[in-house]
Amino acid sequence: MGKKSEGKVLAQNKKASHDYFIEDTYEAGMVLTGTEIKSIRNGRVNIGDAFATIRNGEIFIHNMHISPFEQGNRFNPADPTRTRKLLMHKAQINKLLGLSKQEGYTIVPLKIYIRNGYAKLLLGLGKGKKQYDKRDAAAKRDAQRDIQRALREK
Repeated sequence: MGKKSEGKVLAQNKKASHDYFIEDTYEAGMVLTGTEIKSIRNGRVNIGDAFATIRNGEIFIHNMHISPFEQGNRFNPADPTRTRKLLMHKAQINKLLGLSKQEGYTIVPLKIYIRNGYAKLLLGLGKGKKQYDKRDAAAKRDAQRDIQRALREK
């Protein structure tokens, strides 16, 4: 789908690009309850351990931690890591389902941002990296850094 114009990035999964080759990205809305949106706007959200699954034609995110809002009321959700439903078009969900069924592919949350007043989650279709792929990527990054340093010194 490509990158869309994003608002302020509130949480990012930096480990995802280290552990996966990101093949494609999709934008999804989130079904939030109570004061969760206020905590997200304050940046009190963590998607480091989160993952997405598809059940009965619906997509859900698990282990996404949204801290309770301090000035919250009785509508604060009790469980900060509860399973949350994501909002996507049926065709996108079916496409993701077909692609994620292939060997080695998974649906990884990449970042959370606000767009037009709504919290959005950027999902990536990732293929797991092997250990030697990770070492190769680190070596390329180091070589690129050395090249940039040499160019700056001249």
